[in-house]
Amino acid sequence: MISILAQERLLGATLGSALTGFVILEQRKRIHESVADPKSQSLDQSQVVRDRIFGKKYRTEFESLWNKAVNQTFEPAIAYLSSRKW
Repeated sequence: MISILAQERLLGATLGSALTGFVILEQRKRIHESVADPKSQSLDQSQVVRDRIFGKKYRTEFESLWNKAVNQTFEPAIAYLSSRKW
């Protein structure tokens, strides 16, 4: 049986790896598109890429999912510490 601490570390590593992989793939895709398309050479390109990858809708959804995952992960630990008067 895996301890809670090991589960938390495994979850954190998995989520971190998935997010990092997603960001890297999106950045590579955007770089390829910008090199292949000469029209996309504008001063606002970094802002456009940032908005596409981390748009408001995406950030809101990601924050909500992240908060739910953290709450579910740490809920037993918080309950335990609360019962011990920490």
